[in-house]
Amino acid sequence: MLEAMFKAPVGDDVFGEDPSINKLEAMAAAMFGMQAAIFCPSGTMTNQIAIKCHTQPGDEVICDKVSHVYIYEGGGIAFNSSCQVKALDGNRGSITADQVMESINPDDVHKARTSLVSLENTANRGGGSCYEFNEIQLIKNVCLENKLNLHLDGARLWNALVAKNESPKQYGEVFDSISICLSKGMGTPVGSLLLGKTDFIKKARRVRKVFGGGMRQAGYLAAAGIYALENNIERLEEDHLHAKQIAAALAKKDFVGKIMPVETNIVIFEITGSSYTAKTFCEKLAKHDILCLTISATQVRMVTHLDFTKEMLKKLIEVIEAL
Repeated sequence: MLEAMFKAPVGDDVFGEDPSINKLEAMAAAMFGMQAAIFCPSGTMTNQIAIKCHTQPGDEVICDKVSHVYIYEGGGIAFNSSCQVKALDGNRGSITADQVMESINPDDVHKARTSLVSLENTANRGGGSCYEFNEIQLIKNVCLENKLNLHLDGARLWNALVAKNESPKQYGEVFDSISICLSKGMGTPVGSLLLGKTDFIKKARRVRKVFGGGMRQAGYLAAAGIYALENNIERLEEDHLHAKQIAAALAKKDFVGKIMPVETNIVIFEITGSSYTAKTFCEKLAKHDILCLTISATQVRMVTHLDFTKEMLKKLIEVIEAL
């Protein structure tokens, strides 16, 4: 990947003159059967641009209550788009068509205008949980019937595609916009893409400029993304296997409580009893150069990725077994 970055032909992306950026955007759009794409520094930016393009100030966005767009993007929906959120109590980060239908505001001047539904696949706080595609199609039908746009925060969509044996074009046919991340398990240092129709991406390009996301010779980053799309998708299955093996080792320990079902590359589990807290458990592992994250007073999150090797997995399991 680094070699590809060094060799990348570059230009000025703000003027649309960076050949590596143009190649990456066209490549990603074609994969999903969508018309166009735009490269941005982060998934937060692609999500926030999409929400800005789909809504008007005073609108309401429907999403799950633990969605990244709602709890991890710095209040961006309010700050950038002047919209409010109707946060639904879904199942491990996923909502249903029935929930969406029940949450759409009536055409009433007293109510915010519901204009957008945002889904997240896989769901970070859901432990890397995946939507059933049939449910996504049902949600799309609700959106069509009620003239709502449908956005996908697909930061880990590649993991869902591999885990569920689905194709990118299935998603391109359903969503009005899709954000896909090139870092995370895909291994690039920087970058996300926003996909949609040509007119939508033209509008997104203007919003990206306003947000300060226009970059010049960004083709060095695009080259990493091209390499990732060509080489690092199928190997995600290995990350999923590693995550399941970690969960199996944790399940044997009496200080570990509920472990969320492991579908992809995220393991979220509770620390119970008096031996450890979530904080002291992470501190204990850090002494062995194993890094994980507390996400609440009682919960720990571990994430596997391409730099997490079989040797590291073996060491982690040995440390867990010795606790």
